[in-house]
Formats: sequence, C-alpha cells, structure tokens
Amino acid sequence: MFNKLIKAPSYFYRVSIITLIIFLLTGANLYPQRVLDNFESINDWKVYKSDGVETNVSLTDGHSGKAIKFDYNFTKGTGYGGIQKIIQIDLPENYQFTFYIKAESPANNLEFKLLDSTGQNVWWVIKRNYTFPTEWTKIKFKKRHISFAWGPTEDKDLKRIDRLEFTISSYVGGKGSILIDDLKFEKLPPEDGSPIFPSISASSQAGKEYSALNMTDHDPATEWKSDNNEQQYITLDLHKRREFGAVIIDWDKKEYATDFNIYLSHNVENWEPVYKVKGATGSRNYIRLKEEDAEKIKIELLKSSRGRGYAINEINVKNTDYSEDPNRFFINIAGDYPRGYYPRYLNEEGTFWTIVGVNNDRKEALVNEDGMIEVDKKHFSIEPFLSVDGKFITWNDVTKNQTLIDNHLPIPSVEWNYNDLTLTTEAFAYGEANKSSVLYLKYTIQNNSSGKKIGKLYLAIRPFQVNPYYQWLNITGGVTEIDSIKYREGRVYVNNDKVVVPISKADESGAAAFDDGDITYYLAQDKIPANQSVTDKRKAASGALSYSFDLKPGEMKDVYLAVPFYDEAGIPGNISAEKIEKMKMEDVEFWKSKVDHIKFNLPESADRLINTWKSNLAYILINRDHAGIQPGSRSYERSWIRDGALTSSALLKSGIVKEVKDFIKSI
Repeated sequence: MFNKLIKAPSYFYRVSIITLIIFLLTGANLYPQRVLDNFESINDWKVYKSDGVETNVSLTDGHSGKAIKFDYNFTKGTGYGGIQKIIQIDLPENYQFTFYIKAESPANNLEFKLLDSTGQNVWWVIKRNYTFPTEWTKIKFKKRHISFAWGPTEDKDLKRIDRLEFTISSYVGGKGSILIDDLKFEKLPPEDGSPIFPSISASSQAGKEYSALNMTDHDPATEWKSDNNEQQYITLDLHKRREFGAVIIDWDKKEYATDFNIYLSHNVENWEPVYKVKGATGSRNYIRLKEEDAEKIKIELLKSSRGRGYAINEINVKNTDYSEDPNRFFINIAGDYPRGYYPRYLNEEGTFWTIVGVNNDRKEALVNEDGMIEVDKKHFSIEPFLSVDGKFITWNDVTKNQTLIDNHLPIPSVEWNYNDLTLTTEAFAYGEANKSSVLYLKYTIQNNSSGKKIGKLYLAIRPFQVNPYYQWLNITGGVTEIDSIKYREGRVYVNNDKVVVPISKADESGAAAFDDGDITYYLAQDKIPANQSVTDKRKAASGALSYSFDLKPGEMKDVYLAVPFYDEAGIPGNISAEKIEKMKMEDVEFWKSKVDHIKFNLPESADRLINTWKSNLAYILINRDHAGIQPGSRSYERSWIRDGALTSSALLKSGIVKEVKDFIKSI
C-alpha cells in the first residue's frame, strides 16, 4: 500500500507532462469558437419590421450547409426590418462575433444589434449605406466596434447579452435579399497596441550577407535575397496570438514576386489563406488585413519577376489602428509619399470644394480647390497631374487660383501656374435633370513663357471622393471604391456603372489594380500602366489618360471630357468641342436668368457680398433633388422643415417662386 501511494504522484506527474506536450504540439486553442447558429433551422429567429416594409424569411443554400435568407421590400421608401434570436452570453474581456454574408441588395444600412435582458438597452454596429457583398464574405465585429446605441441604462458597458439582431434599415430603399450563415462567437486575447517586432525566417538565402533578418532591421540599404528557386516562403512569428492591421513589403526593384499568397496561423499546423496577389509589378505592397489576428504569418512566394529568385528590403507588420478603416489606411499610405501625390485630406489637412450640377437634379459633382473632381456622390474622382521638363507636377507644386464665371455663376474653374505654364480645370453640367444630365470637363494648358513647353497632362481616375473623410453624416467621405476600370472603344468604363468619355482622344490610357501600385507610382515615372482592363478585389483600382503637348510661346491646348450622370445616351451625337462650348454658354445664360434679375444699389465694395448671395441662390437650386429643397448634396442631402422654410424664405425674397411652390406641394 505504501509503495502504491509513493508511485501515484509519479504516475500523475508523467500524465501531466504528456498532456502538456500534446497540448503544445497540437496547438490547443485557448480561445475556442462558439457556434451561435449554423442556420440549419430558422425556427428560433423572430421577424420584426416597421410599417410599409414587407419581409420574408426562408432557408437556402449557405456558405456551408444551409443559410437564412431575409427578403425585404421598402414599399413606402423608408423603414426597417430584421431578425432576432435569444442568445445569452456573459461577455469576456475581449471577443468577436463572426458570420458570413452575401446579398442581392441596394446600398441600405446593415445593423448588428445586441440587447440586454430588458430588451430596451441596445448596443450595435451600423454600416451606413453599406455595399453588400455579392459573394460569401466573412464579417468580423469585435468588441471595440460595438457601441451603445440607445436605452435607459446608465451603465453603458456591455457585460451580458440576451438577444441578437440583424436589421436592414432604409438608406436608398428598394428591395433585396440578405443571406447570413455560420454565426459564431469567440473569446479573444486582450487587445495589445504595442509595436510589433516579429521574428523572421525564410526558406533560403543567397549568402550570409542576405539574411532574412535584413527584412526586419529597418534599414532599407540591406536586403534578403533567396536562391533561384521559384518556390520560397517567409515566416513571421508574432510570439503570441494578436491582432494586426497590415503587412507592408518593400521589394527590390528588379527581383520581386509577381505572384504570392499570405497565410495566417494560430497553432502552426493550420494555415488559413487570407490574401492573394497575382501579376504584381514590384512596387511597395500595402496588404490590408483588417480585423485579422494570428501568431504566425506566412508569405508564400510563387513566381518571380525574372526567374532569378526574390529580394526584399523590408517587411513591416502594423497594428490594427494602421488600417482600422479605409481612410486611415490611405492616410498612412499617403504619409509615405510626397505631399501632392494624394488628395489634401489624406495628409490630414482641411480642404474646400464647390458643387456642379443642374437645377433640381438629384446628381451633382464636386470640384475642390486643387482641381480634383468627384463625378457623382460616393463615386471616383478625376485628378490632374502634369509632367514638365522631366518633373512630376502635383497640386503641391503650383500656385492656384479658384474662380466662378462672372464671379458668381456656378461654373467653377481652378487655375494652376507652374513656371509660366498654366493649367485651367473647368466644370459645368448640362442636360435634362434626373434623366440625361452630363458633367463636362475642360482642361486648358497654356504656354505663357518665351520658349517652348513640352510635357504631358495626366488625368487620373482614382478611388477618392472630393468629399473628405471628416464629412461623415449619412455617408462617409474620403476613400471610395473602384473595383474595375475598362478602356473600350475610346471610352473608360468604371465600376460598370459610370463612363468617362474623352471627347479629346487620349494619346495613352491604362489602369492598375491596387496591388500593382497607385497610378501616381506610374505617373511619377512618366509612364502609364499597360493594362487596358483591370478588376480589383481590393476595390481601389486607379487609371489615367495621357495628353502630350508641345506648345510654342502663347499657344494653348484644350482637352474635353464628358461624364454622364445617368446614361451615355445623354451625350449628344457628334459631340465636339464647339458643341460643348455652345452648351456652356447656354448654361451661363440659364443661371443668369435665375440670379441676375436681382438688382442691388450698393457701392462696388459690396460686390463680393452680392456675388456670394447670388452664387448661393444657384447652389440652393442645384442642391434640390426634384422638388425637395435641402441644405447639401452629400452629408446634408435631406429635406427638413426648418431648413426648407429658411431656404424658401431666401428664395422668395429673391423673386424665385416656382421652386418654393413645388417644394410646398411635395410635402
């Protein structure tokens, strides 16, 4: 008996060691996922909706097995509808909810809501004006994304949930179908905002001087170089499971990867593919891995630029705040480039803009102080650049002047001056409101020197709004999406819903996906990407049209573009520069008839005040959507009684009556 008692602790000790070894070898998950619903049944989900909303819930094929399908129809234009389930969870210090979603839906609001036991206190994540994915996409909502929405509680710290909801609320209205699958909850390690210093290893190196350690030494003069084999890999060890926001790879200019994949692992054995690049061109790669977490990162190199292996100067792993949202991501990217390569607001500077449109049209363009033009709400911009005397010229390199025709009519222009060369960007809108209106752009290059001026005008198509990111009410300004650019029959098709028509034929054109480098990467080298068609999974493609000029003293060159607000048919047949100039003069006369009937008996010193009054009357009419008088075209694109009454008073006092009557009748 004594011997048995002595041996027992030894036995249990050996078992504990074996258990620990198995635990370490298998990478046992310290943070197991909890399946909240795999949607093989929908019996536990309750449907709710507001008046004027039709809904239906059913089962359909899912990401794995079955999924829930929520159909909605906003029959009165506004409202909400959703599904709710009783799910009780005591929340840990840090956590995330994940699910897969795909949809056929207009851009309405997606709301993910958590409720306490009373049902009166609500916490949420709201994606306003959300572009729903058309393919199964994994969504992650972490603790830091969830904020208190409303309710009587004084304790706004969410500690326990009793119900979970998915809601679709109206932004543009209409009808659609939302599919959701694989709803899970996972405890996460505590958030760690400390700098990330990974250990690094590689499958090979060309010599002692080309160690993998060179990729993390923060010295761009050193580099890792592989042997000549095409199949290579690099592993980054973060030393513990933690979140990060991006991986940045600085390639050698000659020996870079055209094709590579990125994998993540929590336990070394199971690697999840998260990012794939194919056909890269060797620029710096900014790999946004928002909401990802891992202990190890593997970069699998598949194809090299010249078949001679690979070389990398630096690899950096950035914290979550580096790419918390698209605007923050591009703000950080812009910080790596000279001022002027990106819009002013991405340098975290304030920016000014004005509006261009047709009276009472629901679509308008914006023009900023630097000559950048946003062609429609939440759409891409067209931005000018110059190449002169071998130098890349941006808005940062020039002196600028902004004017309106007659100092008050809503036809703006922005003038650049650089070494006796002038570039003037002018914009106006013409056509039938809400049906066939078109944005017309004119770029004039003039040589004011006593010698020749030779160079190029670049008109870049970029995934940035003029509306800056700090304008956030109803829509978020800043970065927007370009998922495709296609040059076809002399026209540029963007996102399959917009077309840019070069009335003046370009000398060159091309486009690049985000992983191939921003368009300024090419223009700064005085070249255009070779691709005439790109589809970009990152939805940040860019492109450019190129116009060469060779101007004698006093000579000028005009370049015209047309961008239909609605359909290509809005552009008149046999369009020409002469027709565009005639339409502009008709536009001038129209706006004169609207605001120049007002006469002021004031000294010349009051002209600026009078011009401000007149131009704002025009902006009121442009901001109208149909009959609706509203204070703005983007964040404030809503009609309120207070704003409408004050604005209507200003119009009536100025003798503008019909539009006010239309507004009153529409209420």
